[in-house]
Amino acid sequence: MVDVLSRIPVDALRVFETAARLLSFTRAAEALGMSQAAVSWRIRDLEQRLDRPLFVRGVRQVSLTPEGERLATAAIEAMTLLRRAVADVVEADQGVLAITTLQTLATQWLATRLGSFQLENPDLAVRVDTSPTLSMLGADGLDVALRFGSGQWPGLESRFLMPAVFTPMCTPAMRDRLNLQVPADLKRAHLVGEPNEWAAWFAAAAVAPADAAPPPRLTADNQAMEVAAALGDQGVALGSPILYAREIERGLLVRPFAQTVALAEGYWVCYPPARRLTPKIARFRDWLLDTAQSDPAVVEGARLAGREVGEIGG
Repeated sequence: MVDVLSRIPVDALRVFETAARLLSFTRAAEALGMSQAAVSWRIRDLEQRLDRPLFVRGVRQVSLTPEGERLATAAIEAMTLLRRAVADVVEADQGVLAITTLQTLATQWLATRLGSFQLENPDLAVRVDTSPTLSMLGADGLDVALRFGSGQWPGLESRFLMPAVFTPMCTPAMRDRLNLQVPADLKRAHLVGEPNEWAAWFAAAAVAPADAAPPPRLTADNQAMEVAAALGDQGVALGSPILYAREIERGLLVRPFAQTVALAEGYWVCYPPARRLTPKIARFRDWLLDTAQSDPAVVEGARLAGREVGEIGG
């Protein structure tokens, strides 16, 4: 069976519904942001496609024919339902902000600050996803991504959030037990972390390879697990003084040496360029960058890395 709607442009039905509801081509044109001539042309085209008149045109007003009244009743009801459904979808989307981020960044930095964002934006519910899957945003219901890398991802706009910096961390008891006085003393430690990052740190601390510690005996796929080992008094881990600022401030962790190394990559906030002005995304992005700029540890790390919070990637 042939669908009779297949030969009728949906836009023509929308114009007809507005004109039928207002009983005025002029008012319909104003409501639709069109010229009166365009409204008149669309309706005449619809009448020709249906092969029957829908309006009786007077000198200063129009009225519906019996066929027009029958079509208008259905069109107005259908458009009302469609407007309500679209409004529900838009309002639901605008009421939830879905963020995808890395686990360590989420637990060590974002989660402790999100409360202030929600206080400032009580109309928004926040959902945080820490799945390792790299989302392209939008199709899977996610709005914003906090990513680690160079700041260049196809199809996304990125703004620099914070640098990736690392320095040795351990418990005060571990520091005292190993009597860590100079970087070379770490040769007595059980190191935790990536071998290449430890090699970079020893080089920055001017420790000759012969004086450096043996390769780490424990590595993990995220920083949180590695620093957790240090918190458990299991060794000395490389960690971010930005992400673990609270633990350092509370004395749970100490930095036995001041030397800090910055990676070329960093953490970025990303979103589709076409959605940069979407209110919930713009509000979160601006709040996030302001929050980072007010964090002394982030500012110091950015200075060390030669970056600026908020700079555009690419």
